[in-house]
Amino acid sequence: MRYTRWADDGPSVSVLGFGCWAAGGLWWGESVDDDAAIAAMRTAWQAGVTLFDTAPLYGHGHADRLLARALGDDLPLAVVATKCGIRVDGPGQHAESDLSPAHLVADIDASLRRLGLQQLPLVQTHWPCQRGTPLEETLQALSALRRSGKVAAFGLCNERGETLGRATQLLAASGEAPMATFQTPYSLLRREYEQQLRGAVAAIAPPPMVLCYEPLCRGLLTGKFTARQRFPQSDLRARDERFQGDRYLRALALVARLQLVADRVGEPVAALALSWLLRQPHADVALCGARSPAQVQEHLRAVAVLDGLDDPESEISRRWPVVLQLVGGWRG
Repeated sequence: MRYTRWADDGPSVSVLGFGCWAAGGLWWGESVDDDAAIAAMRTAWQAGVTLFDTAPLYGHGHADRLLARALGDDLPLAVVATKCGIRVDGPGQHAESDLSPAHLVADIDASLRRLGLQQLPLVQTHWPCQRGTPLEETLQALSALRRSGKVAAFGLCNERGETLGRATQLLAASGEAPMATFQTPYSLLRREYEQQLRGAVAAIAPPPMVLCYEPLCRGLLTGKFTARQRFPQSDLRARDERFQGDRYLRALALVARLQLVADRVGEPVAALALSWLLRQPHADVALCGARSPAQVQEHLRAVAVLDGLDDPESEISRRWPVVLQLVGGWRG
């Protein structure tokens, strides 16, 4: 495993993180199995994965409970990166972001109880507030939770570049520690981060650690899907535009070409996709969802690919320009 650090005095975290969204079950079809998800989490931990990304919304707390079961007494040794702010007020109600101080405190207290922890290593706002709470109040509440010891560090998710800059200014003006992380979607099939956010991250001193979710584009970059793929309505990919029409077929064609390179170097195509991501500027951690130990093992091969790329004489180094050419020409 390879590791990085989100601040000079922050914890060392694995560059491959375990994303717990699919393990939570909700919106991922009927085939999610708790025992397999727990085994996947244990496999990741035993292989050196130290960062586990979860959220109250993932199965409405189910992912948290599975993570606590999977790691057991080792959970306090892991870097649990959770989120806060989403509320669902009743059955069938749409999730809404509430970043008011009162809701943040209640949300974080509930996460601590589910996980059985005294302190959350990292808490991130899940989405921008939809209830009108000023950013300054949200940051003050998170800073107070950090000072209280309930939270070791905090960051933001799914925000615009101008919000990152403003948050940095507000924290500095109040004498608070800077945000530790920023989480955003990023993969070789989804590139908004490059055009809209990377510059904003680079302008922050010191820049937050960037956690990239959906690095395999909800499984599309694993090479396991075909043009005839159909998802049940209980699977969010049934309504995802990336899995429909010409856009889906173009993505499949790119993955097929990448698969040829992967076959030549004897690695899973997912490992190529993850390695490409981790070599991009200001892309520090790839959060990989997995529902089985076999999927975790595929993701871990990205470390071998990265090691190979450090050797200019290796087969993967010789083939890597083909990968860059294919990815560079992608237009979603």
